[in-house]
Amino acid sequence: IWITISPEAPELNRSDIILRIYWDGNEFPSVESPIGPFFGQGWDETYPWASLPLAASPVKGNALVSYFKMPFAKGARIEIENQADIKIGAFYYYIDYIEQEQPRENLAYFHAWYNQEITVADKEGENEWGVLPGETGKNPLGELNYKILETEGKGHYVGVNYFVNCPTPIWYGEGDDMFFIDGSEKPLLHGTGTEDYFNSSWCPNELYKHAYFGYARVPDELMWLGRTHCYRFHIEDPIYFDKSLLFTIEHGHNNVLTLEMASVAYWYQDAPVKLAPIPDKEARKLMPAINMIDIHRWRHEWRKNMGEDSNPWGNERIPE
Repeated sequence: IWITISPEAPELNRSDIILRIYWDGNEFPSVESPIGPFFGQGWDETYPWASLPLAASPVKGNALVSYFKMPFAKGARIEIENQADIKIGAFYYYIDYIEQEQPRENLAYFHAWYNQEITVADKEGENEWGVLPGETGKNPLGELNYKILETEGKGHYVGVNYFVNCPTPIWYGEGDDMFFIDGSEKPLLHGTGTEDYFNSSWCPNELYKHAYFGYARVPDELMWLGRTHCYRFHIEDPIYFDKSLLFTIEHGHNNVLTLEMASVAYWYQDAPVKLAPIPDKEARKLMPAINMIDIHRWRHEWRKNMGEDSNPWGNERIPE
């Protein structure tokens, strides 16, 4: 699949153009996602990046490309719905396919699903890295995790585009990835941190684009404040399931952080399955970027909190 669209973003919001794919005459789609995030373009932005199955190529990431194999037995229908506030000026595409006399045995049907959420921080405060008083606790069962994929049936998971907007300069990625396979009560695969799942280490904040994993976009403000796009594709190491799969990830250690998170999960199943509804247009509205002026206002509130007679530098500790 190759697609390019005009007008360019942000005039035409790629998150308000919905891509749906139906297999073998089903009335429900097995692929449903805003077209931008599906091809690895988050936050209604365009930027070039490349992986083995997906890419956004020149000029400025406006050519959207997929090499995912998408077999079917009886037929396929690919649709877009424009939910944007303006008309699509141009929508150019190629879709290449092969016709065979007989469908292959043991077909695996391609699926993709989009999710987006503003997570809720711990009531005791956003105590990441233990910088605040109190214990950070543990989360062995993944309660209140952000959901990347939940499905029933037999298949294999092959990857995710993961987008996180962090409203604080502190590291967003202490959250563990958790795979609950075939109804397991505890995660059978339990990672050690977000960057570890994306095959990186030690809180990265640099562009890196491998065929199977990488960081296609990183913040340019202060440390991890702002928008990051990570991806990982399990081309050589798919995660198999016979009955069901639930893949979630924490938002900060033990879900202590408020983050704007979005994702597109990609997987195959032995039969097309009906997806959960994706967030509607209102729920997909983006949070504004936090900048240096916002941080200066935080400093002003800190000074007021320290009292009129003080002249704080900004890293003082409030007595417990």
